[in-house]
Amino acid sequence: MNLKFLGNTALLVMASTYMISCNSPQKTAVETTTEEVSPYLNSPLISHMYTADPSAHVFEGKIYIYPSHDVESDVKEDDSGAHFNMRDFHVFSMDSPGATPLDHGRALDVDDVPWAKRQMWAPDAAEKEGKYYFYFPAKDKDDIFRLGVAVGDRPEGPFKAQPEPMKGSFSIDPAVFQDGNAYYIYWGGIWGGQLQKWRTGKYLSTGNLPYDDEPADDEPAISPVVAKLSADMLEFGEKPREIKILDQDGSPILAGDHERRFFEAAWVHKYNDKYYFSYSTGDTHNIAYATGDSPYGPFTYQGVILKPVQGWTNHHSIVQFEGKWYIFYHDTELTDKTHLRNIKMTELTHNPDGTIQTISPLTGK
Repeated sequence: MNLKFLGNTALLVMASTYMISCNSPQKTAVETTTEEVSPYLNSPLISHMYTADPSAHVFEGKIYIYPSHDVESDVKEDDSGAHFNMRDFHVFSMDSPGATPLDHGRALDVDDVPWAKRQMWAPDAAEKEGKYYFYFPAKDKDDIFRLGVAVGDRPEGPFKAQPEPMKGSFSIDPAVFQDGNAYYIYWGGIWGGQLQKWRTGKYLSTGNLPYDDEPADDEPAISPVVAKLSADMLEFGEKPREIKILDQDGSPILAGDHERRFFEAAWVHKYNDKYYFSYSTGDTHNIAYATGDSPYGPFTYQGVILKPVQGWTNHHSIVQFEGKWYIFYHDTELTDKTHLRNIKMTELTHNPDGTIQTISPLTGK
């Protein structure tokens, strides 16, 4: 070090540090400087607005992210999720992992959807023959969740919504999976997502609490739903069917098994000819997964992909880009408010036996 470029203050600091290190070995110069370590595994991808529930896809050689858009709301927080009062969607793209996401602006607003009243929750998108299809849930005029679809010419939109919801649709969290020439749509969410209200085949609410209509703890858990899409991508191409999530012994996961039962946020990816069905366990906050030999299931429970994040909700997507796999998720790092979230991403690893390495989004946990 060239000391002639140091001022008197710097020389005094160096001298003091030398004396401390000589007389008190337990207090070194390194220990006089503290560096704050982030408790988060990853940083927010977007900070100029609040984003959540990221559905990621690779279109036209880029990663496109379709999140929900969190907003401040004066609606009182409750177990039905009324405070998640989102009303529009933005689409983001990344040239590669690590790149700054580009905000393509508003792609769809609740005012652009004739049948929708409020709560534009977690969406997804798909591409077929050069057209892009945007799937989303929203409450209709009767405050019942339906699924809608909007169509655009570009992956970022804008999208034009169909005048009516998809025939026979209900609940939330649509996710579209392409397998060859076939497209499958998965959906469902309990409590505020209303899936438990449809156990009879019709909407039936027997109480004021969102979980009043759940099965007993010793009964099979409520199942998510799947249907192949129609050729025009605008409707169900077949009668929707329930997805069975099974224990290793072949028995169904029970409603009382909150660590493993389905709550919301269905997603499907394929790896080495196996179908991976992943989902949120809701009030236990895990992203869990199960595997099967068909896009319809049944799926056998395997474990946890993502441990709980900061915030109540946990919602994800999984995508492959240039030979590597990534999981997109959200937490509440920017606000520490459960309804004002920010999306993140991190690499995901499949083990040689096909299992997935568990990720801890909060370091040290």
